[in-house]
Amino acid sequence: MPRRNRPGRRSDGGPSPERELGAATGWARSEAGADGEWLVRSVPGAQATKFYRCPGCDHEIRPGTPHVVVWPADETGSVADRRHWHRACWDARARRRPTRRR
Repeated sequence: MPRRNRPGRRSDGGPSPERELGAATGWARSEAGADGEWLVRSVPGAQATKFYRCPGCDHEIRPGTPHVVVWPADETGSVADRRHWHRACWDARARRRPTRRR
């Protein structure tokens, strides 16, 4: 019998914990920094359909602009804790703290 390419299945037929985590986080990766543990998901320009404000530079992220979505890795993080950052601003967050909104 040929092998099926259905990764992430448990013996009882349910999805594996890794697969559940991927679905819950949108295939986010974990990043650690001096400011804590974060889950980071890249958003390609084709999927960026709304305006967002980057907390790093306080400029708009326009539709069609690739960026990252970041939220705390702890279990208390929720949808309301997600922030959309320019990739360069996220990478520079140790050197440049988030600005205050006007």
